[in-house]
Amino acid sequence: MRGDVLKGLALTAVLACNAAMPASAQDAAAIAAQGNGKGASGCQACHGADGGGQAAAGFPRLAGLDAGYLHGQLESFADGSRDNAVMKVMAAALSEPERTAMAGYYSRMPVPKPAQPPAPFGDPGQIGQTLAMRGRWAQQVPACEQCHGPGGVGVGANFPPLTGQSATYIAMQLKAFRSGTRQNDPLELMRHVARSLSDQDIDAVSHWFAAQPQPAGENRP
Repeated sequence: MRGDVLKGLALTAVLACNAAMPASAQDAAAIAAQGNGKGASGCQACHGADGGGQAAAGFPRLAGLDAGYLHGQLESFADGSRDNAVMKVMAAALSEPERTAMAGYYSRMPVPKPAQPPAPFGDPGQIGQTLAMRGRWAQQVPACEQCHGPGGVGVGANFPPLTGQSATYIAMQLKAFRSGTRQNDPLELMRHVARSLSDQDIDAVSHWFAAQPQPAGENRP
């Protein structure tokens, strides 16, 4: 009888310990494929099995992004500082360990090659390249590369890569910062920049970054 009680107590302790453990990489892979059964659907439906996203639909690449950045975006979707009705539900349905696991899972994925090259974009005034590399200081707009790195490969948890994202997605985010529906930028930097850009500027710089090649030999920015 005493042995059964001890076995029961041991089993309870093991279950409690397992419940407290952070979600594993295996859990993250399962959530990416099938969801968590608690309101979060499988990420692959929109972001692809390789984490490369869907350019035409404006679903971003997740593979190879900084884990801190990805985790921060899930928190922003959940708290509403990044407005997206679908992602708000998804992020809110993930526990904190699951958010951490998902961020780590996608950050470790190799950056996939694009399924097809970006469509050509006419920019005879080289507006996109100018904004990306030199900025427009008359309007206090710094070059995108000053924060996002040379070629837009990304810098740390606050400045995500722009290269490897579709022009559709980049333009959507610039317009979200401009309208204020996205408010999770450090020191409101992106909101200031976006409010200084016209639709023509946004299209040009979005297409310029979308056309930049991923640096050779890099698995992630």
